[in-house]
Amino acid sequence: MVEVERGLPRVRGSVKWFDPGKGFGFIVADSGGPDILLHVNALRNFGQSSVCDRAGIEVTVQQTQRGLQAVEVFEITPPEDATQDAETVAPVDPDVPLEPARIKWFDKVKGFGFANVFGRTEDVFIHMEVLRKSGFAELQPGEAVGLRIVDGERGRMAVSIASWETALHKKG
Repeated sequence: MVEVERGLPRVRGSVKWFDPGKGFGFIVADSGGPDILLHVNALRNFGQSSVCDRAGIEVTVQQTQRGLQAVEVFEITPPEDATQDAETVAPVDPDVPLEPARIKWFDKVKGFGFANVFGRTEDVFIHMEVLRKSGFAELQPGEAVGLRIVDGERGRMAVSIASWETALHKKG
């Protein structure tokens, strides 16, 4: 059975691929059928600028002249295999609060980057595995996110990343 949200069908699936440079990608519905176009604007409205391949996703869709297109993103979950690659990533304690932050820079080639938490001066280290484990493909400078942060050997480091929208809803 397909749920209907504001007259549009709500679909669960996984990200087939998403190219942040092109600004779009495709979703494969769990129930089958044609690929669903995922435009970066739908992701931005959810609070993310990218999503990693094979991430779980829940969206509403509409039929367009070119086929099905995601209208609104409701949930993104990391790929199932992302949690298996956690050797370089500290375990996530769900009691660690999400802290509001902005991405300073992130380099996919180097595999890491840094963010600044609002009201604090020190940088927070973000490793590529944390990005993947959290369901992101990349981060843009200035992007607002929520971070779960622990103290590591070399300073503060992110162990989990959430979209800004998700972080706002989990604060209360």
